[in-house]
Amino acid sequence: QVHLVESGGGSVQAGGSLRLSCVDSGRTFGSNVMGWFRQAPGKEREFVAGISWGGSNTHYADSVKGRFSIARDNAKNTVYLQMNSLKPEDTAVYYCAATARGYGTSLVSEYKYWGQGTQVTVSS
Repeated sequence: QVHLVESGGGSVQAGGSLRLSCVDSGRTFGSNVMGWFRQAPGKEREFVAGISWGGSNTHYADSVKGRFSIARDNAKNTVYLQMNSLKPEDTAVYYCAATARGYGTSLVSEYKYWGQGTQVTVSS
């Protein structure tokens, strides 16, 4: 069973930083590929970043490359999203998600388990 809970969202000015965390209370965290997605009002949910089981492989959406960094700590059942140089267009609800499928997918439909989301608001 996978149960994901995000934290760390909030309001920040443009250029600022936030670090999101996502804890899985289940027993299979280390077996799952993890991802971060976001959804802005009136828009579809979109992929932000993904990380492989062991954490050695990561991939990012072009819009966040060089600004965001995903990492995981399997001993703590936690995945992180470090967000730097935030822009107003990063404003969204951010979700972590887990999939037992292979690493590398960025499709919403490939991720089976989802957290409840955490709001990130970036003001100009």
